[in-house]
Amino acid sequence: MGLWTHEKRDRIWKSRVDFTEALVAHLGTWQVENRPKVLVCASGAGLYGNCGAAPVDESSPRGEGFLADVCAGWEKAALRAEALGMRVVLLRTGMVLGTDGGAFPLLKRVFGLGLGGRLGSGEQWMSWIHVEDAVQIIVRAIETETVRGPVNLCAPDAVTNAEFTRQLAAALKRPAFFHAPAFALRLLLRGMADEMLLAGQRVIPRVATEMGYGFAFPDLASAFKALV
Repeated sequence: MGLWTHEKRDRIWKSRVDFTEALVAHLGTWQVENRPKVLVCASGAGLYGNCGAAPVDESSPRGEGFLADVCAGWEKAALRAEALGMRVVLLRTGMVLGTDGGAFPLLKRVFGLGLGGRLGSGEQWMSWIHVEDAVQIIVRAIETETVRGPVNLCAPDAVTNAEFTRQLAAALKRPAFFHAPAFALRLLLRGMADEMLLAGQRVIPRVATEMGYGFAFPDLASAFKALV
């Protein structure tokens, strides 16, 4: 995705926040009877910033940093649709694990070669969800008229980076001896390292649980077994 240069940050902001503002403004030109009843915004768990080991749910405050700023701006833009009579759902998504895209295919190749390892201290928490659970929760949120506002799109079993590394290596039956020191990641990726690799969120899917959703893959072991 490239380093977070000023130009890159500007493109990210425009593609998320400015685009959503323009979309909602366009929907405002539609006849009321033709407008969608619900608008789903794909925000992210990055809104919570670096939370350490403290668990966060949908009622937790936003954190600090570029990702938190983007997510907050994105959600604010989407919420303008409420004035148009639309129900707005804000998906705060963790790492989606699937075989057809996202981070998992790359992680599988790296770990399959025996080149996997923890990042920094490995103590940062990682919130994730299997793609099948993600899809089902999104459908449930669209169909349930009482659901509005933030929905954490994460499994209930957040783990540390070190534990994620251990379980993926075990699932692939490969060693994971390598270690990427924090200083090296910061030197290579600059500000991206702290927000994307070294910061963590221990996210709790409270709203999904209150909807009565039963996770098909509630823990990392079951997710990796299906994916590997």
